[in-house]
Amino acid sequence: MRYLDLNRLNTIDPAAFRAQRPYPWINPQGLLTPEGYHTLLEHLPAQEQFTPSFGKSRAHGQRSHDRFLLAYHDSLPVAQVWKDFIAELRGPTYRDFLSRLLGTRAFALRFHWHYTPPGCSISPHCDAKDKLGSHIFYFNTEQDWDPAWGGQTLLLDDGGRFPRNSAPHIEDFDGVSAAHAIGNSSLLFARNGSSWHAMRPLQCPADRLRKVFIVVVSRFGPVECIKRIFGWKAKGY
Repeated sequence: MRYLDLNRLNTIDPAAFRAQRPYPWINPQGLLTPEGYHTLLEHLPAQEQFTPSFGKSRAHGQRSHDRFLLAYHDSLPVAQVWKDFIAELRGPTYRDFLSRLLGTRAFALRFHWHYTPPGCSISPHCDAKDKLGSHIFYFNTEQDWDPAWGGQTLLLDDGGRFPRNSAPHIEDFDGVSAAHAIGNSSLLFARNGSSWHAMRPLQCPADRLRKVFIVVVSRFGPVECIKRIFGWKAKGY
């Protein structure tokens, strides 16, 4: 089975992506094949595999990003279909796609899932400096999620006013764009010093979770290699 829709990948214009404001982003629909998306949806990891991450302090006085986390590694006991999908993401087609949009081949990929319960939010932030970008795949559907409950990633325009080491509120920004976050949709954005993004508190019922799978695109140059050898971990994620 193929998971990525190659025709859809090829329709994305790198120049249009880089010209997007307030920073490069795209919110494509149908980037996964219908069969691939539904197969991954049916075999999402169980919540019991996740680690709770609540009330943890963040850099620059930003509010805690509360959710359940599951980081991927090759020995993780998840469904084989997810391992097959990640193998495809590690392959040349997807890496070439990222290279065209982000303008470099010097990067490493990490993968993780976030499940977020009601009342939780993501405060405005720009991500750690070692990131080149993030690709968020959304795994809530019209059958299990009402868009009125939230869950949309918000792309925020600060007009260049806020340093990344600050803690503004969503209401402080000049512009707010909400990504479509239902069904076979995803959001890819490039990280820079003003790539502010956030999520408002979820208003879903107690038995529902916002479910996303995230590809983290990290810098992988000589400096990053040395830092990782000595156990350095990025701050500000």
